[in-house]
Amino acid sequence: MSDDDIYTDVLHAGQEPDPATGSRAPPIYQTTSYVFDDADHAAELFALDGEPMSYAAAYTGKNIYSRIMNPTTMMLENRLAKLEGGIGCMTTASGMAALDLATFLLAKTGDNIVTASALYGGTYTYFTHTAKRRGIEARFVDTLDYDAYEDAIDENTAYVHAETIGNPALVTPDLERLAAIAHDNEVPLFIDNTFATPYLCQPFEHGADLIWESTTKWIHGSGSTIGGALIDSGGTPWAEWGYEEIGEDNPAYHGINFAEEFGDAAFTFAARARGLRDLGNQQSPFDGWVTMQKLESLPLRMQRHSDNAMAVAEYLEDHPAVSWVNYPGLESHETHENATKYLKNGYGGMITFGVEGGYEVGRTICDSVELASLLANVGDAKTLIIHPSSTTHQQLSDEEKQASGVTDDLVRLSVGLEAVDDIIADLDQAIDAAT
Repeated sequence: MSDDDIYTDVLHAGQEPDPATGSRAPPIYQTTSYVFDDADHAAELFALDGEPMSYAAAYTGKNIYSRIMNPTTMMLENRLAKLEGGIGCMTTASGMAALDLATFLLAKTGDNIVTASALYGGTYTYFTHTAKRRGIEARFVDTLDYDAYEDAIDENTAYVHAETIGNPALVTPDLERLAAIAHDNEVPLFIDNTFATPYLCQPFEHGADLIWESTTKWIHGSGSTIGGALIDSGGTPWAEWGYEEIGEDNPAYHGINFAEEFGDAAFTFAARARGLRDLGNQQSPFDGWVTMQKLESLPLRMQRHSDNAMAVAEYLEDHPAVSWVNYPGLESHETHENATKYLKNGYGGMITFGVEGGYEVGRTICDSVELASLLANVGDAKTLIIHPSSTTHQQLSDEEKQASGVTDDLVRLSVGLEAVDDIIADLDQAIDAAT
């Protein structure tokens, strides 16, 4: 997809005028279930004959039940798949639900996950506690230590995981190198693209197999709707690599072999028929509808977020009270070269920084802002601020915080769409008040 195509695709991909009414805006299909033509038709759909759950299902009467698919959410899914360059997408109730959906399909008791350590705190806790309770081991490696990934992978590794822009360290790994390491070991590369969105990065172009996003953040962008998405690149050799849920006869779905039946779309069909059906973590039609409206302005918003963040980062870098600034767009950033290679159109809307005085000064800055909002979210149209060490990452040990890139003085700033001079003025007075 060219840089300009995304401006058209966010408006048109995956959705046509409603065939029943002619409505140009997507309708909300607020229904649990769908009438079958007859008993044979019902049996055919439950047997996955005639390809229900495909892109066309929203318009061709092939829906089964809204826990598995819904015409409204499928329009959003088709659009996100197109934007990311994938073959299929499942929207979920949250970003964490998307992570769990993939883990449910790919990992079993006795397996392990090899993941970059620069992670969102909730993801870190999911790997260390939730996955652990299921008998799945998390192996954390330094995000930029590629030999460590290689050393950590073994015959029981389910997938390799990283974030396009690590939260909150804001490091961008070499995605192509990670993909090569994972594929040489016959495991998929699973990327969290939340901080970049498809406007800044399309990980499938660089070898990723699966992408997950918290659509709560920049995809939606207004802080009102929680959601997630899991996108399939298509073509991963699941059967060859030994993934039994996808590439072997599946006893939970009358012995169907998803790889044999659906080829490149095997993961997408398995995620619906096995994952969404059994976990029930689907996105609601209303939330999908709202997210679809907000997605239409993604390129415009992401460009503004990135431009504002660059200006704020340059201001902070020159501020005498600021000890350090972390922003991928700055030449001083340790992964500026990777970020320039993998991120197009800008470097995102996230900044972290520290002011001499450590923990208490970081907290005081957050208490002193007037324009920015102190809350636990990112990707909003409004500027947001938080002190991770005392909030989002407080459940981590000191060693885990250090591995994740969280220091006591770290302040996380999600730069919004306001006039950039107003954002800078607010930070200036807050830093003065704290120091």
